[in-house]
Amino acid sequence: MIEKLEAIASRLAELDGLASDPALAKDPARYRETMRERSRLAAIVEVYEDYKSAGASLAGAREIAREESDPEMRELAREEQAGLEARLASLEARLGELLAPRDPLADKPAIMEIRAGTGGEEAALFVSDLFRMYSRFADKRGWKIEVMEASGTELGGFREIVFSVTGEAVYEHLRWESGVHRVQRVPATEGSGRIHTSAVTVAVLPEMEETEVEISDKDLRIDVMRSSGPGGQSVNTTDSAVRITHLPTGLVVHCQDEKSQIKNKAKAMRILRARLFEIEDAKLKAERAAERRSMVGSGDRSERIRTYNFPQNRVTDHRIDLTLYKLDLAMEGAIDELVDGLVRSAREELMKAKDT
Repeated sequence: MIEKLEAIASRLAELDGLASDPALAKDPARYRETMRERSRLAAIVEVYEDYKSAGASLAGAREIAREESDPEMRELAREEQAGLEARLASLEARLGELLAPRDPLADKPAIMEIRAGTGGEEAALFVSDLFRMYSRFADKRGWKIEVMEASGTELGGFREIVFSVTGEAVYEHLRWESGVHRVQRVPATEGSGRIHTSAVTVAVLPEMEETEVEISDKDLRIDVMRSSGPGGQSVNTTDSAVRITHLPTGLVVHCQDEKSQIKNKAKAMRILRARLFEIEDAKLKAERAAERRSMVGSGDRSERIRTYNFPQNRVTDHRIDLTLYKLDLAMEGAIDELVDGLVRSAREELMKAKDT
C-alpha cells in the first residue's frame, strides 16, 4: 500500500506542475479532467501525510515507553501510544476506502430528475421540497445547481424538475438518491388533518461530454414552440422552447426554462446525452441493465428507498437501515449522514466483492 501511496504523491506533484501550464487552460475538457484528478489525489495524499505523521509519533511514544526510567513518564507514553495506535488504525482504514476501486463515472457531474408519482398535488409539492433539500445540500458541499427543465403546478409544486449538479465527486455521492422517495404527512390541502402517503421518483444520471456520446444530426427531430407555464399561461412570446426527439430510440427531451432558443437546445442536448449514455451503458453491463427503470420504479407508494415521516420528524433509508429523527434538518439540506452512509456502504460492498 505504501508504494501505491508514494506513487500517488508523485502523481499529485506532477499534476501540480501541469495545472500551472498555460497550455492546459486552452483545453477546457483536459483542464477539467486534470483538476478532478488532482482534487481526488490531494484528498488521498492529505490522509497519507496524517498517517505518516501518526506513525512517526507512535514510534516515538513506543521508544519512550520502552526506555524511559521514570514510571510516570512511561505510563503517559503508554497512554499516548494507545491513542496513536487507534488513530493509525482509523487512518489506515480510511486509506483503504480511498484506494478502493472507483466507478469511472464517480467524478462526473450529474443530471437529476425528480417527478411526482402517486399522490397528486401533494406529490408535486414534495418534488419542490426535495429540490430545495438537494439545492441546500449542494450549496453546503460547494456544488453548483442549474435548472434545466421544470413543469410547475398552480400551488407551487412541480410535476417534474430536471437539473444539473456540478462539483467534486458529485455522481459518486448523488447516484444513490435514485429511486422512490415516500412522504407521510398532512398535506397543506387537507382540511381534516389526515396523514397522506405520497411518492416521488428520483433519477440520477451521469452527465457526459459531447465527445463521449456522439449524436448524429440526422437522428434528431427538433421542434421549436412558445414556452408555457402552469395552466397554459404564456411565459414568453417568442419560439424559445425546444423539443428534441431522438428518432432511433424515441427519446423526447423538452426544455423551455431559458428565454433563448439556443440555450434551451443546449440544455436539451445535455439531458439527451445523459439518457442515451444510460441506455447504452445498460446494454453493455448486465448488472446495470434497465437501471433507470429500477431506480425510478412505478412511483407507487409501496416501492421506496427512503421514507420521510413528518409527524414523527423521522427519515429512514431502507437500504442501509438508517433512521434519523431530525427530518426538519434533513429537509434543510442536512442529509450528509444519509448520503455518506450510502457511499460508505457501496464501497464496503465493492471491497467484499474484490476479496471474494
